[in-house]
Amino acid sequence: MALHWQILTALAAAFLVGAVFGTEAAGIPLLSIYEFVGGLFLDALKMLIVPLITASIITGVASIGSAGGVGQMAGRTVIYYLFSTTLAVTTALMVMNLFQPGISGGQPLSETVALPPIGDEVSGRLEGKELSEFFNILRDMVPANIVEAGAEAQMLGLIFFSVLFGIALTRATSPGMQTVKDFWAGVQDVMVQITHWVMKVAPIGVFALVAGVIAESGLSVILPMIDFFLAVVMGLAIHALVVLPLVLWLVTRRSPIRFMRAIWPALLVAFSTSSSAGTLPVTLQALTQRAGVSRETSSFVLPLGATINMDGTALYECAAVLFIAQAYGVDLSLSMQVLIVVLALVTSVGVAAVPSASLVAIALILGVLGLPLEAMGLLLVVDRLLDMLRTSVNVYSDATGAVIIAKLRGEERVLMDTRPDEGAETGEPAGAAERG
Repeated sequence: MALHWQILTALAAAFLVGAVFGTEAAGIPLLSIYEFVGGLFLDALKMLIVPLITASIITGVASIGSAGGVGQMAGRTVIYYLFSTTLAVTTALMVMNLFQPGISGGQPLSETVALPPIGDEVSGRLEGKELSEFFNILRDMVPANIVEAGAEAQMLGLIFFSVLFGIALTRATSPGMQTVKDFWAGVQDVMVQITHWVMKVAPIGVFALVAGVIAESGLSVILPMIDFFLAVVMGLAIHALVVLPLVLWLVTRRSPIRFMRAIWPALLVAFSTSSSAGTLPVTLQALTQRAGVSRETSSFVLPLGATINMDGTALYECAAVLFIAQAYGVDLSLSMQVLIVVLALVTSVGVAAVPSASLVAIALILGVLGLPLEAMGLLLVVDRLLDMLRTSVNVYSDATGAVIIAKLRGEERVLMDTRPDEGAETGEPAGAAERG
């Protein structure tokens, strides 16, 4: 059975087992088992991130061969990410204004539903957070200690250092430079092989992660917030299934269906882990082995996207703030809604470096608009399930960007001669064909 079918089967089994057996059965602490196994799988994925991304970017930049080539690709990548995130926030704006889930029976939700407290744990995360913190993301691009940046997985700092290292590698004239290039290419191949091994047990990890969520919270938690839940799901679906495929087809003239088939395993892992960074090794493998994107392009575009491109998160932030405004009967003017769009764009960029990032970003926007922070208690009811969905959209947008940039760079194999299971079954390092 192909890997994506194994993961899909594991997801279905997780929903069933989690809903039927709950957190404990016959005295067996199922939830603890789920957390242990799922935690091992997540840690295994995170273990790969720093060495794989560092080696991939250095090798990719060195193969491009000039600072001008890197700058052109970086410019196109940033433009795409800003464009796609703007489209996501605009989609949220239209869906929330059209369906108005914060209004029930013509009355604001706050008049019919008692708002739950936000809780001490979340309050502690929000304490001392200010909007200016998100602008410090530019400061994080230059790490004072690259080893510390690696230990803390500060992706922007690692990306910046790796790009500089790769450019310097093309300019240095020492006779030993080829040895350095071969070293990093070898590290990349080794990390890809380890990724292949980790993905062999992905169905088990996915089952544990999702079964734990369902067993602990249950599907019934979404009932009080069903209108908001469905509105956000609709917005995410429109962006992922209509907007991004249309952009992909208009720019590349490649089949969005073939693209979806190619990155399907990465989307399933993103859904189960709720981590764009944790899914990076899988996304890299899917694009190079299944979508025909070169290693140098995917190694540059995807890590940057996992750090600054958060389409699903930005969409959710905008939807959540509009929902709370509707629930409290606050009529937001057009200028205020434009301000929400801008704030969602800005805060989504810095979200990767902040714990419980979406909640923090939403709190900051609420503070700017003067809306009550306590209303966030409503969001906590469905946040976990929506987090899984919006992470999948984040990864989908990153992968779309990689395909678009690859096509603009003249890579003709993109989504053309795609053999989905090649490499995935043999364990052949991604990108071997390109280097040959």
